[in-house]
This record gives sequence, C-alpha cells and structure tokens, in this order.
Amino acid sequence: MPILFLDFDGVLHPEHCHESKHFCCLPILEEVLRQAPEWKVVVTSTWRLDQPFEAILQRFSPDIARVIEGVTPKYCDLSNVPDTLVGYQREAECHAWLRTNDVSHINWLALDDRSWLFRPFSKSLFLIDGREGLTKIIKPQLTARLRSLL
Repeated sequence: MPILFLDFDGVLHPEHCHESKHFCCLPILEEVLRQAPEWKVVVTSTWRLDQPFEAILQRFSPDIARVIEGVTPKYCDLSNVPDTLVGYQREAECHAWLRTNDVSHINWLALDDRSWLFRPFSKSLFLIDGREGLTKIIKPQLTARLRSLL
C-alpha cells in the first residue's frame, strides 16, 4: 500500500486561479490513480486546515474518495521533528503521518508544487509546475513514477 501525499493548490488547479477553476486538473489525477489501484492517498494541502475531511472527500469521484486515507498532521502540532526535517514542513508532516500509522517502511511520493517544503533533491517529491497544475503532458510521467515504486 504505497502512499501518495497530495497537495491541491498548484497541483489540482493552477496556483492563484479563480475559484471557478478549482480542481480542474482532478480528472487527470483520478485517471492516474485508476491505473495505480495499489496506491492510497493522504491529503497534505492546506485545505485540510479549514475544511472538514468529509467536504474534501466530496471533491473526488466516489471510487477515488475510497482510497483517501486521511490528512497529514499540522506542522505546529508535531513533536520530535528530526533535525534533518526541520525547515521542511510538508516533508516533516508526511513522515509524521507515516510514523503515526506505523507504515514508515512503505514507498511514498508527494505530489506538490512547492519544492522548498521538502529537502533538496528529495526522491519522494514529484514536482508540479504550480502555474499550470497537473497536466495531460505530465500524466504519463506520474503514472510511470507510481508504477516504479510498487
């Protein structure tokens, strides 16, 4: 059960887009996830901080909503952040979720548009151009990356 840690802004829609475009890239992600049914999803987006989990799930097709395992904890609530992760908020939150759920040993990938939230050259980050979000051009690369981590 590998985990895909998922950001929204800059991934599922372009960063700073009009709200009418929110989640315009979601169908592309859902197609990818349907081709990689072994993967589970955990939401890392800041949307998790002000929206109930049930409201987040409603954004997704029912079959994809079923593979969403939860959300990462807030960085400010973390204790014992390893020195190597201090300053890399999103990656620290991912590691905390993995530890809390006793799955630190499994493969994982973060789909995000903000590289500075992860350690430099992190092999666990699939970086998206936040100006565009997840595009059809990137879809085959993401699919291949998920398959390579099985």
